[in-house]
Amino acid sequence: MLSYEDALQQVLETIVPLPSQQLPLPPAAGLFLAAPVKARWDMPRWDNSAMDGFAVAGISVGSSKRLEIVGVAYAGHPFNGSLTPGEAIHITTGASLPEGADTVIPIEDCTEENGQLILKQAVSKGQHVRYCGEEYHTEEVLLEAGEQLQAGAIGLLASAGVERVHAISRPRVAIFSTGDELVELGQEPGEGQIVNSNLQYLVARVRECGCTPIPLGIGEDQDSDLSRLLDLAMKSDLIISTGGVSVGEKDLVLQSLEQHEFVRKFWKVAIKPGKPLLFGTLNNVPYFGLPGNPAATAATFELFTRPALSKLSGCPNPLAPVLRVRLKNLLRGVVNASNSSGESYLSMQGY
Repeated sequence: MLSYEDALQQVLETIVPLPSQQLPLPPAAGLFLAAPVKARWDMPRWDNSAMDGFAVAGISVGSSKRLEIVGVAYAGHPFNGSLTPGEAIHITTGASLPEGADTVIPIEDCTEENGQLILKQAVSKGQHVRYCGEEYHTEEVLLEAGEQLQAGAIGLLASAGVERVHAISRPRVAIFSTGDELVELGQEPGEGQIVNSNLQYLVARVRECGCTPIPLGIGEDQDSDLSRLLDLAMKSDLIISTGGVSVGEKDLVLQSLEQHEFVRKFWKVAIKPGKPLLFGTLNNVPYFGLPGNPAATAATFELFTRPALSKLSGCPNPLAPVLRVRLKNLLRGVVNASNSSGESYLSMQGY
């Protein structure tokens, strides 16, 4: 029986990231980049004001306390002309600086009287200006391959004029449960029956992982129905089933798989809950046969299927981060253990 570490290694060695495709930026949200993305232009695209106030030529404020106001510039509506020393224009935040202007005086640092600007305090040349290209330049790499397109990244690329990106395709995950005792959500369970909660859990969890779930429902405990579901599932990028992978008389999943092009990688892992986990490929599609117990379903999904989905999606670090912490209090039911590398750790009994 495989250890957890050896089983996980086999999973990650089997999974290959999906091919990339070129997508419009909005639908690519949540996906991982397959190629670096470069800026189409400088940002800011022009020198502009960081404040509401007045734009001036810095050389003129050292020799004069009064400047002639000759116009106005708004964001999106620039001043058509140039400034000479001794002149100023009204300017709003984000408006481009006209030729000859290199300094912005905040509105609270000056007064206006009879069409003239009166300075109330000293001004530093170049103050309150956002310079062209100070954030990034044309052709500068903004995001590297392997980075995920989260909201901040989407905003960054949109500001840089990037309309399309090369990203790893979103995995499509077929999911079905097995067992004659299962009924669908919304049906009233009869005697000895239970609601198919595993399917609902896995659909939600797969969606949370950024993948597209394809729920196939419930497979009856007979080869013909399981084969029907397997034929449907093979059209996906990864398959998850729950139940039917232990050694009971009605555990027929492995038997049905062997009638198809299934290559078994392992069956049973030295963990609890989740021991009867089955993993392999069905017609080259990764297949996880999770145990039917809801706790075991959730545990094996997090330990094995979630990292597989991350790698399939193109994530360069598919494993969850490991945190080392110091306990403030003693824990009951804790025993010392070690992994296959001989490293010691604490294990909670019965967890």
